[in-house]
Amino acid sequence: MFTGLIEAAGNVVAFTPGEGATRLVVAAPALASRWRTGDSIAVNGVCLTAIPVSDPAHFAADLAAETLARTTLGELTTGTVVNLELPTPAGSPLGGHVVQGHVDATATLVSLLPLHADLATTDWRLTVELPAQLATQVISQGSITLDGISLTVAKVNGLTIEIAVIPHTYAHTNLHSLAPGARLNVETDVLAKYAAAQHAHAHADWLTADYLLANGY
Repeated sequence: MFTGLIEAAGNVVAFTPGEGATRLVVAAPALASRWRTGDSIAVNGVCLTAIPVSDPAHFAADLAAETLARTTLGELTTGTVVNLELPTPAGSPLGGHVVQGHVDATATLVSLLPLHADLATTDWRLTVELPAQLATQVISQGSITLDGISLTVAKVNGLTIEIAVIPHTYAHTNLHSLAPGARLNVETDVLAKYAAAQHAHAHADWLTADYLLANGY
């Protein structure tokens, strides 16, 4: 489990498609010696399995076809800045919210605008357009994960959401490297997923005469 509090930003040093899985190699000196072979590492919000390479400041991960199809990782190129987080140990403080590293879909960055003139200290307004299937899983003041970052939704307008971004988050994640039109990995709050599923079941057209007869009514 992750919390969406980004520990470090890494850089892609290799992205090598193969006949099977695609091999991703990331430079992550801030995480060196903190992980072991087979550990989970969230890369832009995607839970991957770490594999060692010759440089201890780097790690590799193999990307399955499903991962490439569901996330933005297939768009990575050498030098791309990625958000990194190691799993949260049991019993540790939960600083962000519960993040599984299981991406639901991708969203499109509409704009990321400073609210003040001083770019070193300003906060920012992030506007994102969500895919239709996530509409029922996002609420104002609820949690959402974008590229692995735990964020709070400030405003919902249909499929467009707005998020307030503090200077620290802007400077220490990949947000400062993104431009309008960029795709972001989205994981909605797991509690919102269960609530949406229960709501759908409660309103499903399952109570029929055939169902009642089959179940002894």
